[in-house]
Amino acid sequence: MAGGGSGLTPDVAEVLARDSLQAAPALLGAIVTTTSPEGTVSVRLTEVEAYRGEADPGSHAFRGRTARNASMFEAGGIIYVYFTYGMHHCVNVVTGPEGLSRAVLMRGGEVVAGVELARRRRPAARNDRDLARGPARLCAALGLDRSDDGTALGGPGSRVSLALPEPGLNPEAARIRTGPRTGVAGPGGDGEAYPWRFWLEDEPTVSPYKPAVPRRRAGRAER
Repeated sequence: MAGGGSGLTPDVAEVLARDSLQAAPALLGAIVTTTSPEGTVSVRLTEVEAYRGEADPGSHAFRGRTARNASMFEAGGIIYVYFTYGMHHCVNVVTGPEGLSRAVLMRGGEVVAGVELARRRRPAARNDRDLARGPARLCAALGLDRSDDGTALGGPGSRVSLALPEPGLNPEAARIRTGPRTGVAGPGGDGEAYPWRFWLEDEPTVSPYKPAVPRRRAGRAER
């Protein structure tokens, strides 16, 4: 596993060197592209969430490094792909310096290239709006799974690449909104304490917000 994406353009490298809270809104409108023998799919990001490692009870890295989350501790410029609920994969972009375990979850986006391939990967999608609307759907549309965990972001033609909107030409910046993360509770179950979800207003590919629902076992609340 290599830390950092050696093929990053200077603008992308600068954004991914930031803390996840600063990097997350800057990734809205960015194009994520995957290339495989099946073909190429590109998704324009419309919704993301920031996670901050040991400073964040909602992060997979809150309790330290494990085999599952090791990619989060690498330098910014790689992806962290995890398997959840026994059926779904989700993908994050790792940000910040090595050791801090910062990451940005790609929550939703619009498929802007490779729509036919994305449809084959997401046969249950009712329409194209739903192809990458939600983190598991987005990951499936891009064709990513745990075997891609730790992959370095590269330039065009790489397995996974990331391109930002041109500086000064991003009309979407004024539409950025922020609020609590979907299904993630903070201390005492208060998700409002972590308004680290960012999205583009009036985008149909933004996933619906769902507050955290505390689970209970033996009379006590659990995340």
